Amino acid sequence: MKLKLETSQNETRAEALRRTLEQEILSGKLRPGDRLDEVELAERFGVSRTPVRQALHALSAGGLLDIKTRQGACVSSLSIAMLLEMFQMMAELEGLCASFAARRARPEQRRQLKEIHERLVKTFEEDDPERFYEVNREFHEAVYAAANSEFIADQTLALRNRVSPYRRYVTFQPGRMAATLGEHAEVLEAILAANPSAAQQAMRSHVNLLGDNLTDFIASIPAQTLKAG
Repeated sequence: MKLKLETSQNETRAEALRRTLEQEILSGKLRPGDRLDEVELAERFGVSRTPVRQALHALSAGGLLDIKTRQGACVSSLSIAMLLEMFQMMAELEGLCASFAARRARPEQRRQLKEIHERLVKTFEEDDPERFYEVNREFHEAVYAAANSEFIADQTLALRNRVSPYRRYVTFQPGRMAATLGEHAEVLEAILAANPSAAQQAMRSHVNLLGDNLTDFIASIPAQTLKAG
């Protein structure tokens, strides 16, 4: 089915296509291992193959796609070992963001964090897992922004995007959404109390995968989405 490619002001077709495909990867519509064919994408979005190639190479540079000669592009797959290393690094980076947010968040950023958390509670009460996942992501990104450190926020978001196709499996584990609410509340309370060490520890514990949570997470991931080795 041909779709109209929506471009925002001063955005090229390649940039719009990159943004659209990135969103499909982050939302889970495109999964690790899925192939992206240049001809099919050009036909689908009604563009030439030049912006398609540009978009694919931009996504590859960001780690979201693997491009191999003669095999084309596919959504990046990660090995279990690499995935766990990335989650460990995510825990440290997000903890740092939360610590900085406790020290630096402006009043409007604190209000935004409270508002997002309230919406997260509402989506949980409405039993809407997909919406919960999106609002949960919004909360984390608001913490990055509240750190008021552009470089650290950009690095944290880039890594989060790389693990995002797998992070969904954590959110949808039984009982995980209820646990997330409590853990977010601890992070929020520490940030609002301007307690950097408590905010860092609460966020690090929230993101890190340990014990049964780690075992359950690994068991939930479809084998076809993982890279061997």
